[in-house]
Amino acid sequence: MFIFSLRTIAASAILLGSVSIAGADVTLRGASMFDEDHSFTKTLREFERLVAEKYDGEIAFDLRLNGELGVESDYVTYLNQGVAVDYTILAPSNMAVFSESIPLMDMPFLFRDLDHWNAVLGSDAFAPLEADLREAAGIVIVGYHGGGVRNLASAEPITNMEELADHRMRVMGAPIQAKTFDAVGAAPAAIAYNEVYNAIQTGVIAGFENEAASIQNLKFYEVAPHISLTQHTITVRPIVMSAAIYDKLPEDLQTAIMAAGAEAGAFGRALESGADGEILQEMADAGQIKIHAFEGREKMLELVQPVQDAYAAELGATELLENVRGM
Repeated sequence: MFIFSLRTIAASAILLGSVSIAGADVTLRGASMFDEDHSFTKTLREFERLVAEKYDGEIAFDLRLNGELGVESDYVTYLNQGVAVDYTILAPSNMAVFSESIPLMDMPFLFRDLDHWNAVLGSDAFAPLEADLREAAGIVIVGYHGGGVRNLASAEPITNMEELADHRMRVMGAPIQAKTFDAVGAAPAAIAYNEVYNAIQTGVIAGFENEAASIQNLKFYEVAPHISLTQHTITVRPIVMSAAIYDKLPEDLQTAIMAAGAEAGAFGRALESGADGEILQEMADAGQIKIHAFEGREKMLELVQPVQDAYAAELGATELLENVRGM
């Protein structure tokens, strides 16, 4: 059994130095951008509980909340380098800097409905993407969280294709995200997540897209109170570990982590998919948001499919995409 000891630079919250092995304990370091009430954090807590339950040795967890260690793009770098963050939950598009194929699992309009989404995540359909991510980024997927339905959130109502035209909106950094919303007529821009609130407030952008839990948790409704039910994405949010750390762990702990990741992922998916509509309604009842139907979703699907096909072909993943669509 191992203990990981790293020097801490408090000002930047970045840990430097190599892993040292001593003593009889394991301490794993985690990160969440959110508080204890968010489904990401609840899922990571369940992951910790399950690992401790399944592992015969002694293990401790140091999970930092509320963005103390930065945002998801920072976590990706830390995981890749094997510093500061050992485990977290990430949007696939934020890992595109290392693995250009991984955002395929997070493409808008990939899943028909929750049943389709559950079938895909319960299979090995994404195994080639997992292997590429491990090789290219040094990041191991141990389970799948997700289930939030992403909609448009904007300063002014967006209710149809005409109003969507040239809508200045933030998207995640993976190119497929910008290409998708460009195809439906919007004006997408990749902006850091922690800059979205101010960017809307100052008029740099007019909105963004996200799931209900994050809109509520980070109070985005204060600047983007109009929710348009485009329902363009059912989220896939891998529970991940740094391969540099994972590979140094004893085999029985690795086995416990993979089993715990699968179970914690199922827990998190049920939690988030079940709560999504309730959170939207809770914000609406509180007068924080106004919910709008969106006319033209079928047209959006028609416009987006060629973009998906071209992206998959570019990655050599046409068969994977067809397998997912066919489930």
